[in-house]
Amino acid sequence: MFLKTVRIITRLILHLIARVELIGFDKIPKTGGVLVAGNHLGRLDAMLGMILTDREDVIMMVADKYRAYAFWRWAVKKMDAIWLNREEADFHALRLAQKRLKAGGLAAVAPEGTRSKTEALLPGKPGAAFLAVKTGVPIIPVAATGTEDRVVRHRLRRLKRLHIVIRVGDPFTLPPIDHHNRDAFLQEATDEIMCRIAALLPPNYRGVYAEHPRLQELLKI
Repeated sequence: MFLKTVRIITRLILHLIARVELIGFDKIPKTGGVLVAGNHLGRLDAMLGMILTDREDVIMMVADKYRAYAFWRWAVKKMDAIWLNREEADFHALRLAQKRLKAGGLAAVAPEGTRSKTEALLPGKPGAAFLAVKTGVPIIPVAATGTEDRVVRHRLRRLKRLHIVIRVGDPFTLPPIDHHNRDAFLQEATDEIMCRIAALLPPNYRGVYAEHPRLQELLKI
């Protein structure tokens, strides 16, 4: 009930401050375990997850730095979210997310692990790939533009609505983990996820993946 209320309020706020163009919305399943992986441009990104799905089994992961604030401690508890330490490999958080993914939940993650100050893709971290291969759930790449903190501040100060575009890509799965070469496997799997996201973005948002060979392959498909 709490999540439903938050979703209604969030959608109302977004409707007032932005025109949101959602492309490929129907690719997000209504049931079953799935990992939604997207880029992270600004603080507003957290609200976008509330308009992508009406599912009640959403697995939210919140940066541990917000634990210092009473509001966030209360909200995380009410939404049954998972605290995540982004400064190191948080295996406790990953185990909790893994358990809920296997139970059929939907997890929304930003593989970059932080907002991009360059307003383009940063190198992805292996957590999302680890979750996907450990659970076997499909991954859905999502790319958003128009949520950069700089753009949001500029337009709202001038009482202008934002134009946010969200593109949802086709689901895909990763092969089973290669335990003999685990680190190299996770790096390749992470690159696959990030290149799938990059393929949904305009060229100036592709960042460190702009010239990646795998991205060039995807753009030709």
